[in-house]
This record gives sequence, C-alpha cells and structure tokens, in this order.
Amino acid sequence: MEHTEQHIVAIDLGTSKIALGVIKVNGDDVQVVYYKETAAAGIINSGVSNMVQACGPLQHLIKDAEESLNIKINQAVIGMPKYPIRQEANSGKILDRGEFTEITQEDVDNLKRFAQETYPLQSTEREAIYGAVAQSFSDGENFQIKEEDIVGMSSNTLEGHFKIFIGRRKELINADSLLAKAGISARKKYFTADTTANVILSETEMENGVALIDFGGGSTSVAVYHDGIMRHYASIPFGGKNITHDIKSELQITERLAENIKMAFGACMPEKLLNMSEKVLSIVDKNSTMNKKVSVKYLSEIITARVVEILEAVLYEIQESGLAEHLRCGIVVTGGAARTANLGILINEMSGYNVRIGYPKNDIAGYEVDGTHETSATTVLGLVNAALKEETATCAVDTGIPYQDGVSVETEPQTVEEEKPEDVEEVAVDQEVSDENTHEEEVHEEEVSEEEQTAEEDVTEAESEEEATEEAETETEETEEAEEQAEEVKEKKDRWRFLKVVWGKAQSIGANINKIIDGITDDEEDEEESED
Repeated sequence: MEHTEQHIVAIDLGTSKIALGVIKVNGDDVQVVYYKETAAAGIINSGVSNMVQACGPLQHLIKDAEESLNIKINQAVIGMPKYPIRQEANSGKILDRGEFTEITQEDVDNLKRFAQETYPLQSTEREAIYGAVAQSFSDGENFQIKEEDIVGMSSNTLEGHFKIFIGRRKELINADSLLAKAGISARKKYFTADTTANVILSETEMENGVALIDFGGGSTSVAVYHDGIMRHYASIPFGGKNITHDIKSELQITERLAENIKMAFGACMPEKLLNMSEKVLSIVDKNSTMNKKVSVKYLSEIITARVVEILEAVLYEIQESGLAEHLRCGIVVTGGAARTANLGILINEMSGYNVRIGYPKNDIAGYEVDGTHETSATTVLGLVNAALKEETATCAVDTGIPYQDGVSVETEPQTVEEEKPEDVEEVAVDQEVSDENTHEEEVHEEEVSEEEQTAEEDVTEAESEEEATEEAETETEETEEAEEQAEEVKEKKDRWRFLKVVWGKAQSIGANINKIIDGITDDEEDEEESED
C-alpha cells in the first residue's frame, strides 16, 4: 500500500528566539528533516506584542525552510504562551448511561470537552481556555481511576475531574494575526507544558514524581508530575532575557554584546569556577575611548543573583503543588537558559533534589539535524510529536523538486565567506598566571564581534529518484549497472565535499579558540612592567 508523503511544521514563538521544525511522514517512516532558530523580536513572554517586528524573523525562517526542503508551507502547529497562565479545577458527570454500557475514549474526550466549555470564565472577551488535563475518574463505586484505566470499564455513571488552564484570549488572536501576516495559518495550537514534557521525561519519572522546569528567555515555568499525570503548573515572567538585561545594565554595554558574553562566559556560583574566576574580560568599544574590564567571577555573581531569584519563585510553586515530598525523581530543567554552567548544582544546593538537564528523547529519526539535540529545541519537538500522535494533516505542499535530509540539491558546493560585521566591539581575555617557572608570553588581542557570524553551508548531495516508467523497465542490465556505479561515485564525491566543509569549519572554530587562549595574559605583570 502506497503512503502519501506529508510534512508537519511546528513553530515556537519565544521571547529570545523563534524556532521552526519540520518532520516528514511517509507511512511509518517519520523523520525530522529541518530545524532552525533565529533571534526573535516583538515577542514578550511567548506572546506577540509587535506583529511588524515579529513578522520579519518568522518570514525569514519560513522562506529558508521552503527553499531548503522545496515545499510550500501553508500551515503550522504552534505553542500557546507560557505566561500568564492560571489553573482552576472543574468536573463533569454523565448519569444514566446504561448499567452495562462500556466507557470509551470518546466518552472521556466528550466529558473533558464538557468540563472546558462549562467552566465559568471571568471574562469571555479577555480569557480563553488553553487546555485541560484529566486528574481522575469515577464510575460511581470506584474513585481515583486513571484515564487509561477507566476506558473499557462498564458503568451507568462516568465522572471526571480536570485541571483547567486559562490564559489571555488576546495572545491567541495576535498569534493568528502574526501567522496570517507571514502568509500561513495555525493548524492547531497546543498548551506546551504537557507536549514538551512528553519528549523529555521518562515514564518512570512521571510515575514517581518529577518537576519539569522550562527555563526560557522571557518566562520560566514549572510542571509537576505524579502518577503519570501533570498535577500542577505555574509560570513567572522572568527568564534568560532578564539575565541579559542585568549584564547590560551593570556593565553598561549593548544588549547584543551582553547576550554574547553571557553565552560565552556565563555561569552560576562563582565559588565553583576555580581558575576560571580569575579571568578578566576586557571589553573594547571602538566608539568610546574608555575600555571596560570585568572579571568572570563578577559576571557570575550578576548571573547568580538573578537565577537565585527565579529559582526561589519556582521552588515556591513546587511547594504550593502539595507534592514537594513526593518528587522521587527530583527536578529536570530544560529550555534555552538550562545550558547555563553550574545551574544544576545551584538547584540541587537550593532544593536538595536530584537534578538533570532535560534533552529531547530520540523518539523520531533525524535528530542528528543541527540543533535538535539541544534543550532549546524541546518545545518544537514536543509540538511535532503531539501533532504526529493526533495524525495532523500535512502543513505543506511538495513543489516536486527532490531534496535529501533537509538540504536542497545543487551541483556544486558553495564557497563560505564570512562577512565582517559593522560596529564591532571586542572582548579580550586576560588571565593571571601564577607559577614558579612562569615565563613571558606574547600578548595577542582577539576581536570578538557583537554579532557572532556563522557561515551556513549548503551541503550538496545529489541523489536521483528512479522513475517508474515504461522506458525504465525496458533499459538493459548493463545500463542500470552503469548508472548505479556513476551514482555511487557521485555520492562519494558529494560526501567527501561535505566532510571537507565540516572539517574546514571545525578548523576555523579551533583556530579562533586557540587565538583566544593565546590572548590570555598576566595583566598585573604588564602593569608592573609599565610602572618600572
């Protein structure tokens, strides 16, 4: 039986970045074929605040995906804002079903829909229900029954208890307007707390109790699981973006440079940095005659102060869940800010829980696509996974041009040229080196751009698709063998070009790292020598 090839597109509208992912579905063959992120604008706490600013980056991602995959994207599944959200409880009950009537999944879904539709919102114009999670069911005689256990039972009564999650209606309207401005529409919107957890947490963690902290750019959320069910959700309007603002304000530098410094040298707990804390960053502004110097230790103190504030709010919400004593599997932290060095150690010292970083599970083939193994990709992968389970219809139309693993087919590899950005601000690293046999080292000054330039390679792989035509059936065996040999040679050449590009990029990165290491100097010795 032939299967129609489909593409499911997911978009994560984050405060710091917009991410777009595509999976290709062909029967049972499912694989990630595209994932990319770009800096966001006009988005606050995952909600669209300025459609004009937000539209540009989104359109750029959509166009890049279309050109890379040779498809036309017309729809996408998206995530609902993570803040502000409030949770409420509601119940639903069906009586007189019939003494021996079997309870089906449709009955459960209808009861869930009823609980959402009948919940009395404070204002239907301002509020909207983002989602509902079943907490327990009853058949009139037995209570605290899970959803998977109630289905198949026979009962005259069906009662369900649900957690209802409520957010702003305006945010959903703005998201629809943004997608329309970008030339697509929303296939479906998901409450991302549950979808993200499903691609990070194991069944064991959900059963035995775990808190999932999503440390994003504009907001931080926590979802508490026990007995395989999300029991509590809360979010606060602080995240990685606030850490960047603290660095910018304290050092009096641009936000872009503050973000680059945070990503390169940011860490929690200065007392855990050892020799790293003695490094000194020399920030050179070409537009100013004054240079700034800041130690990595002081930078860590700035970051730690904000992170502690955020974690205190998160740990308070864990206590409010009533399940703080039942989290046998501790805490899992994910999101873009989860990559901050020593974050897990800090959470452990503050809470006493075991902590691990939440990376995506490899449930779908193609996770080798760049970026899909990072904590920042969990929201997009959760969305495509949820859409896949619900058998969401295709979100894109194939243009008919073949592609391989998300890379458009070209005849020759492109040459990589890095463009030097304007208004460059430099970051030089000086380190005090104390040793009895210390000798003088040459001082090198390394310029670090405010805006890190990444050269994206268009990897070329040419792989022809065999057309099932009558002429192909009449070709001789010798012709087929010749074509296969030629194709094999061509594929080897293309792969060799790919390896050369990757190796060249690795050498370039290594060279830059070596330059920075070579630039480590002894500031105090230089000052003493100049005074002498």
